[in-house]
Amino acid sequence: MTFDFASLPTLDGFPRAGLDHGPTPLVPARRLGEALGVPRLLMKRDDVHPLGVGGNKLRKLDFHLGAALADGVDTVITFGALQTNHGRQTAAACARLGLRCELILTADVPRSGDAYERSGNLPLDLLFGASVHLCADGEEADVTYRQLCAEGGKIATIPVGGSNPLGVLGYLSATRELAVQLADLGVERARIIAPHASGATSAGLALGSALLGSLDLDVACVSHPLDEARPNVAQLVAGAAELLGIDAPGLGHVWMNDTTIGAGYGIPAPGTWDAVRLFGRTEGVVLDPVYTGKAAAAFVEWAAAGRYSPEETVVFLHTGGLPGLFGYAPEFMAEVQK
Repeated sequence: MTFDFASLPTLDGFPRAGLDHGPTPLVPARRLGEALGVPRLLMKRDDVHPLGVGGNKLRKLDFHLGAALADGVDTVITFGALQTNHGRQTAAACARLGLRCELILTADVPRSGDAYERSGNLPLDLLFGASVHLCADGEEADVTYRQLCAEGGKIATIPVGGSNPLGVLGYLSATRELAVQLADLGVERARIIAPHASGATSAGLALGSALLGSLDLDVACVSHPLDEARPNVAQLVAGAAELLGIDAPGLGHVWMNDTTIGAGYGIPAPGTWDAVRLFGRTEGVVLDPVYTGKAAAAFVEWAAAGRYSPEETVVFLHTGGLPGLFGYAPEFMAEVQK
């Protein structure tokens, strides 16, 4: 089998913001693969995009902000938790594009202290020129949003994580990019490992891999439990397919698991810091304890259970999140000293 590139619909009809700088690296992870018993392990480095300290949200924002620019928007409003990577990347993209950025951030994670409240992504939001509105809960966030809308201007509202059918197109495009890279390496079949939070990243991978064939997808839930994550992916895939004018494909090639979700979003789970240390000490790669660290912990667990054969090519998608790591500085320091 090989990848069916002809099956992918064109995305030419969707405005883009020009945030795509070319393929992100696909690199071997030999020492990590040896440690896990997965010798044909590659890492897709979506954390190294040069804009705003990188990350997966930039692919979604390319479509969201492309639509905003086409509509003549001057102000972008979006949402997230205090240490949102999406907010930081939106602020950076708006800085590049000359758009006003309003971030409505809610204290959704039960953490406090200077590291979490004054470090990590938050100072970068301000560095990139965003106006940051800190809210105690969803009710206050709703009031703030209405107030900002009442101020006037031409506003685009982007959902949490950029996760709606339009945002899914970012990782539909990324799946094609990855398949081209794999084909260039002579790889005809592979399995992708990725996190699921707000959903558009995993949904884009699910849609793209279904259309291309020869790709399987293992998804680690890092925010929502399995009974919420599965319908979320299916709904986003269906919505994106409708946007594209195609039938929604089956998702039998997608396997989802929530055993490393821990107590919930933003709270490191058992095994998270072990996985962060393993990636750092074998590959010199930095993970965060919110998204990539939990996905890595799941990968470690799955590999130990014998899910992957030595002949199988496995791709770990690194979705970024480096700045958020420093929001957990005291715990991070204690863990790396072990």
